[in-house]
Amino acid sequence: MPFYVKQGEIPHKRHVQFRKSDGGLYREEVMGLEGFHGIQSILYHHFLPPRVMQTELMGPAKTHYTDYGALRHRAFATKDLHAGGDPVSARRTLLGNNDVTLGVSHSTERMSYFYRNAQAYEVWFVHEGRGTHYSQFGKLPFEPGDYIVIPFGTTWQIETEGEARFFVIESPSQIEAPKRYRNEYGQFLEHSPYCERDIRTPEYTAPILDKGEFEVRVKVRDAISRHVLDHHPHDVIGWDGCLYPWIFNVRDFEPITGRVHQPPPVHQTFQGWNFVVCSFVPRLFDYHPEGIPAPYNHSNVNSDEVLYYCDGNFMSRRGIEKYDITLHPSGIPHGPQPGATEKSIGVEKTEELAVMVDTFHPLHVAIDALELEKPEYMDSWIDPAWE
Repeated sequence: MPFYVKQGEIPHKRHVQFRKSDGGLYREEVMGLEGFHGIQSILYHHFLPPRVMQTELMGPAKTHYTDYGALRHRAFATKDLHAGGDPVSARRTLLGNNDVTLGVSHSTERMSYFYRNAQAYEVWFVHEGRGTHYSQFGKLPFEPGDYIVIPFGTTWQIETEGEARFFVIESPSQIEAPKRYRNEYGQFLEHSPYCERDIRTPEYTAPILDKGEFEVRVKVRDAISRHVLDHHPHDVIGWDGCLYPWIFNVRDFEPITGRVHQPPPVHQTFQGWNFVVCSFVPRLFDYHPEGIPAPYNHSNVNSDEVLYYCDGNFMSRRGIEKYDITLHPSGIPHGPQPGATEKSIGVEKTEELAVMVDTFHPLHVAIDALELEKPEYMDSWIDPAWE
């Protein structure tokens, strides 16, 4: 993973003449990572890819952080986050460092422009809503529970069917399946919690040859540039390779369980540089006769833990609601609130659903997150009302 995909029409060999019915040439584009050393795809366009009518700097796109203050566990309520705008303009980054940023988007409108992140991979976890992700690679219909993984340089547009909520991960490193799930050839191993059959790749769509003015907003160098094209950017007649957007649905993650409580790595879904993404899904609890289903207290010696709560009753937490985000930083132990461990004994299964991101360098809190903070969260381990 990733694996080879071919869509549409392509020539027999790379870098040879590929002509249209009128004798003109299709324009070849090699799109790849790490300077021709990483994964890549080759796309064939009707129009020259560098052809841009107008460029304009729209402004900075860098997240501003606040001082963390005294070391403490923190929680943020995003349920009542103002809804509006398209998925990209509605996005708010709440936490981040040099390796990854985490945020949410509660959108009500479709995108009227195209978007390209030229400095980072993005993962859009679809919490609520349906729609279609369109790119030069084709279309990807999405639904709740989908992780939409979007590589650098993809020119895309999301059309939602009404309101939608997303948890958004952005990273300057490639986001991929964990290496321990794959053999030396990249194929998923038998013990992996998901495999190639669970991954949805773009569906081919015929090239769009419309001419006019088409806006593409490009994020690069922590700023947004506006490009105006005189042709539709999704003009690709065919492509092949290993670089493309794809979708994995969290319901297809097969949980790994055991006689006693299993550690967080069994929930790992993706990896990036200095962070991992995990999925907590409905599953059976431990079956040792004296097992304790609630997680044990643990110290994050060199990682920060973030959880986005999607659905169900997360039995180790009190005062945490759907749409909340918790941050448990390194340097202080965390675990179940008072009474949660005892209450979990004898429980056979959970219907919880949550996305977790563990980072190996400290996370900063964005200024935009402060108004969403639940200041009472740190007291939940001592307040008798939480028993």
